[in-house]
Amino acid sequence: MGKVRQRASYHHGDLPAALVDAAFELIGENGVHGFTVAEAARRTGVSISAPYRHFADRDELLAACATAACEAVQKDFEAALAAHDSPADQLAAAIAAYVRFAAERRPMFESIFSTGLDKSRYPRLAEAGAAALSAVSAPALQLTPGGDEERAAILVQALTSLAQGHATMLLEGYFGEPPAGVDVAAERAAGATRALLRGRSLLF
Repeated sequence: MGKVRQRASYHHGDLPAALVDAAFELIGENGVHGFTVAEAARRTGVSISAPYRHFADRDELLAACATAACEAVQKDFEAALAAHDSPADQLAAAIAAYVRFAAERRPMFESIFSTGLDKSRYPRLAEAGAAALSAVSAPALQLTPGGDEERAAILVQALTSLAQGHATMLLEGYFGEPPAGVDVAAERAAGATRALLRGRSLLF
């Protein structure tokens, strides 16, 4: 009949999560600015008005996507940290994991950094972002003289800037095509992390 296939009715029991999944699909296809709430509803198989029972507007749905993405980053950080014993190795692994995250889950990565959202308007998003950063703050704190929290925060800022730069350059193709380019970027980010840690005293 020429109509796009839809579910006969909604059965998942968690419409907000399904709409977030649909939004990620659409971001993957068209970019952050290339989807609408109406299209997310269509993909999910519900009426155009149904999403607005859970999300006030498009930005609120994007904030939910970014929150889910931050939670996924946190899990990747925690897995990377758990695989190593020394703080330096933990941080190098976490930074490499972040670079891989950007490539392997690009819609999630873009939902965090390309939406232009004022994150202070969305408490759950702000909390999820802080929790992700706190995962790498613990080993950073171990590497600062006297466990100084202010210095640890400076170190985390430097490391996250390093990670963001490698991730962005990877997505722009500077490290080559995947999967080889992803491996190169992750390895170089880990190496740059170790180099920064060796010279960390210059940051303070």
